[in-house]
Amino acid sequence: MDQQAGLRIGEVARQAGLRPSAIRYYESAGLLPRPLRVSGSRRFDATDLLRLAVIELAKRAGFTLAEIRTLLRGFSPRSSPSERWHALARQKLPEVEALIARARTMKRLLEEGLKCGCLRLEACALLVPTRSVGVREGTRARRSGASLPLAPARLVRGAGAGGARRAGLPTR
Repeated sequence: MDQQAGLRIGEVARQAGLRPSAIRYYESAGLLPRPLRVSGSRRFDATDLLRLAVIELAKRAGFTLAEIRTLLRGFSPRSSPSERWHALARQKLPEVEALIARARTMKRLLEEGLKCGCLRLEACALLVPTRSVGVREGTRARRSGASLPLAPARLVRGAGAGGARRAGLPTR
């Protein structure tokens, strides 16, 4: 192939491990510069392949398209790639730490749920871990930010208690 003519989109997609539609999308999103066109066909060069590799690396690191655009075009041309990466990574790390904490909480809740053998929701320690003596009618039990309304005592003691239980509401 004539190197002066550049690589067609299909060849770039194959080498980058992407679909041609992804390359067109990155172009429309401002992550890739508009390529040279020869007889209406997009033609790319080695710098475009390198840019696609940077985009994919940044995506794997969790950067959004807007953050990737900033990485590629939002700094002074005098900024080195490592300076750009460091600046954005310092901003991204707190988000990742929060995501990890949330994932750990999710894992813990799933593991606790696997140990659950409750026959009724109102008896489930995952939903209502403790009930203090001072809990009043209509208050909410809380655990890990989730809450369920308590069924009023009259439903528990009266004819309507079965309805509260069937609805899965915790009762006092």
